[in-house]
Amino acid sequence: MKRLLIFIGVLGLFGVLRAQDSFSFSFHGFVNPHYYADSRSVVGGREDMMLFYPKPIVRDSLGRDINDGWQANMLAITARLNVRITGPDMLGAKTSAFVEGDFTGATNATIDNLRLRHAYFTLDWGRHRLLAGQYWYAMVIHEIMPMTNPLNMGAPFHCYARQPQVRYEYRLGGLEAVAVAQWQLDNMSQGLLNGTPQSSPLFARHSLIPEFNAQLRYRQGNLFVGAAANLKSIQPVVNTAGVASSQQQHRSLSYSIFGSYRFDGLTVKAQTLLNNSLYEGCSLGGYLMLADGSFRDWHFNTVWLDIEGNRGHWRPGLFMGYAKNLDFGNTDYTYCFGRGHDLAYLWRVQPRLTYTTLKGLSFVGEAEYTYAGYNEPVGNLRLTLSAVYAF
Repeated sequence: MKRLLIFIGVLGLFGVLRAQDSFSFSFHGFVNPHYYADSRSVVGGREDMMLFYPKPIVRDSLGRDINDGWQANMLAITARLNVRITGPDMLGAKTSAFVEGDFTGATNATIDNLRLRHAYFTLDWGRHRLLAGQYWYAMVIHEIMPMTNPLNMGAPFHCYARQPQVRYEYRLGGLEAVAVAQWQLDNMSQGLLNGTPQSSPLFARHSLIPEFNAQLRYRQGNLFVGAAANLKSIQPVVNTAGVASSQQQHRSLSYSIFGSYRFDGLTVKAQTLLNNSLYEGCSLGGYLMLADGSFRDWHFNTVWLDIEGNRGHWRPGLFMGYAKNLDFGNTDYTYCFGRGHDLAYLWRVQPRLTYTTLKGLSFVGEAEYTYAGYNEPVGNLRLTLSAVYAF
């Protein structure tokens, strides 16, 4: 409650400052009540509102699968408030800033707490643009983000996270080059901290090297295509208790090709990922710690497609995703860090239908079927009803 009052107070202060000629402010957000029901227990976050895939079969003493059976919930934690600031020209650049929060919390333990989503400023010289602050994780290509309504937004097939970063963009005609250096906050690497497997930003901090991302994009009319490469460096073993430990670092390279096209009231988006270790981006993949103390990646190859139509008040859509574990069955390790190592494959089909009043209020119905290729494959059907009141 204290953090919420501070945030509201800051918005009020911005309102007072609006009177200054050199700055302009606009306030926006939405309220998003969200009802969902699952046919079995799932691996997810934020009360499982962010669904990754169904849990495996686990049998009790009578042979019954304890993860089988319908569950339902309703949340409104994605309610969002933001302010966009446009300032005077500085250093020959147009300036702006953006601050946004929601109530999903930084972890499951802090759900319902106010959380920082975005907080960044930009300097725009026309061809050059510099962004500094908290913004989309670089492997989240926000221009092609799937338009599904649940919190996962296509994850784990599409990355979904935000990180503190410095981002530089250079535009020349339809070409755009992007370079990003980013650090960790809410979405943290896994490793051994004081001998215990857990998630912590210390694994990235002790490496001294930010996560680097480079992209090359092309825009022409309704066409947008590009490719990205991502390099992550961490120190997987950290000891803060004064006990000697390995300072060996591990580096992972991931790649992506993506694109979108709009025509005749239809938008098509697609992406393929080679996930060498994108756990921090709410995706699949990770790394293994071997018996000799060395590390190696285990890889996923992911592809997804999102199609959405626009028919006035109605927007039908369909998301489809498939991921294959290229190292499934590898048991030669001491520790396994990441997401989805016990899956040979994962696929999802997710049709949706949105009705919008065109005045900020919309209603969404979705059916999301995710099938997980464990040794005993299982599927989960999620049914979702939600409303969005945007302002």
